[in-house]
Amino acid sequence: MKYQRGVSLNGLMIGGVVFAIVALGAMKVLPDWMEYGRLKKVIASVAADSSLKDSSVSQVRVAYQKRAEIDDIKSVTYQDIDIAKEGGELVLSFAYSKKIPMFALGGTKVSLGLDFEGSTSNKP
Repeated sequence: MKYQRGVSLNGLMIGGVVFAIVALGAMKVLPDWMEYGRLKKVIASVAADSSLKDSSVSQVRVAYQKRAEIDDIKSVTYQDIDIAKEGGELVLSFAYSKKIPMFALGGTKVSLGLDFEGSTSNKP
């Protein structure tokens, strides 16, 4: 008698459920993760803008807001950005939290909490 090889139907079903749960989580988290990446890019470009080196805080905030509107950043407004100068360089930083609802099971809601932060400072 020869033994069969391969995945059983039960194994395939369990694997499919695990894959679906991971895919659902990725689809819910990915947009916020991508916005975080765009946000880091925007503050880096504002900090690197040589025309803003001697500008006031309000001018830097306006420059950030214009770039944030272009990149469709909604989680951090110009009021949430901390602006400082370190060694003649412009340093922008931010921190925010995001609560992502995952699913409801019975009467219980399951959410994922993410904390994002970033800075253009060279300090660790």
